[in-house]
Amino acid sequence: MAHTIGSKKKLINRIRRIRGQVDAIEKAVAAERECSEVLHTIVACRGAMNGLMAELLEGHVRFHVLDPARKSSAEQLEGAQDLIDVIKTYLK
Repeated sequence: MAHTIGSKKKLINRIRRIRGQVDAIEKAVAAERECSEVLHTIVACRGAMNGLMAELLEGHVRFHVLDPARKSSAEQLEGAQDLIDVIKTYLK
């Protein structure tokens, strides 16, 4: 994942926030919080995971599907952007 090196700190911070959200789910269940509160916490965690997934998938497409060492055609760039947009929409 060489393309993640530039954003490593940002990604690790996102992962730490997700870990905090997962911990909050566990605490809410242990404290016998209302179902709706637990569900909202799970939804927030899922959204954060989907955001992380979208970011990593975009990097993967841009650096492994398209070859950054070669100039991509307009059609390839458009296709890659279309794929990224679909993935982001799906993960919302």
